[in-house]
Amino acid sequence: MKNLKEQVAATILAAHKVTFLTGAGVSTASGIPDYRSLKGVYHGLEAPEYLLSHDCLLHEPAKFYQFVKHLYHPEAKPNVIHEKIAKLETEKERKVWTVSQNIDGLHEKSGSRQLVNFHGTLYQCHCRQCGQPVSWQEYLKSDRHHACGGQIRPEVVLYGEGFTQDILEQAVAAVAQADVVVVVGTTFQVHPFCDLIHYTKAKTKIIAINQTPVSMPVAFDMVQCAGEDIFQLL
Repeated sequence: MKNLKEQVAATILAAHKVTFLTGAGVSTASGIPDYRSLKGVYHGLEAPEYLLSHDCLLHEPAKFYQFVKHLYHPEAKPNVIHEKIAKLETEKERKVWTVSQNIDGLHEKSGSRQLVNFHGTLYQCHCRQCGQPVSWQEYLKSDRHHACGGQIRPEVVLYGEGFTQDILEQAVAAVAQADVVVVVGTTFQVHPFCDLIHYTKAKTKIIAINQTPVSMPVAFDMVQCAGEDIFQLL
């Protein structure tokens, strides 16, 4: 008899339409710390939500910049989770989408194209003054645009900012099309990301894979383990 991890892997492989909802736990095996664990980037900081907020960007830009720079890990490489999701996406008999909370760019590095970066990405930046795109490499040297002196910011959704209608619609469509939805590497508590689960079809099978328990207002199967343990079976 197959154990639970093998059963979950088999369910994913049997799905013709699958959507992955991924969080920070997907990237910890790539050396990127998560946000909420004791070893995460927020540990020891009194008000991390403020440091990654629109208010901090505007009123304390130096503090914002110093914090955000530590979120960059350009040396990080995709792990087995990113790689297997990207591989599934290439298979013609399958329709695969990923909606990710992550801003680390690893899904793109692995080759995923059916991808909604729900919270944006650190690796696209622009100048708030002139509106021109700016490379992330330039941003890591200075948060001031050499062309006009304006403030550069990464294209991520900050605390206190809203989501574009386009992103919300893409994410909802990705969830609504799925026969299987796999929530992986997230405690699934941040709104409106966790609200996407309400857009699943009535008969959609929902699976949560996380090292700590996950709570949802719908029926789902919980597998409490590292995501890599299951994705290496795909």
